[in-house]
Amino acid sequence: MERVPMTQEAYNKRRAEIDELENVQMPAIAEKIAEARAEGDLKENAEYHAQRENQSHLHRKISELKSRLARAQIVDPDQVPKDQVAFGATVKVLDVDLDDEEDITLVGDGDEDYDAGKYLITSPIGRGLLGKKVGEVAEIDVPKGTLKFKVLEISYDM
Repeated sequence: MERVPMTQEAYNKRRAEIDELENVQMPAIAEKIAEARAEGDLKENAEYHAQRENQSHLHRKISELKSRLARAQIVDPDQVPKDQVAFGATVKVLDVDLDDEEDITLVGDGDEDYDAGKYLITSPIGRGLLGKKVGEVAEIDVPKGTLKFKVLEISYDM
């Protein structure tokens, strides 16, 4: 079972999301199903079928979130080595081939936003940068070939 690194804050956020889904949204859908059932003929009751589908989606989402939490590995930002790339680091890299600088922040599951430069620590780029120090070059195999990132700067803002 692959561990899912996350901060305590991210863990608490997922836990609150599960509580909301189980204790607010799920009962609301159950109520709508009961109302639709009271309408009679279920074969042609579009509202009933739509709510049953919503309920199924919600169950799946709850299961997925619970699975993530069960695999969670809480990372204490104070315990992360600050002189090398680790979970939570924002890394200024130079793409050696394109001569282009980019900021990459390594985040845990559910916090990724590739357009904003937030990469999963378990992604190929995240794994390739892990443990690197300023001045080192990471060679990362990706589907389009090999990326070469020189680490220019490492910072932690957690």
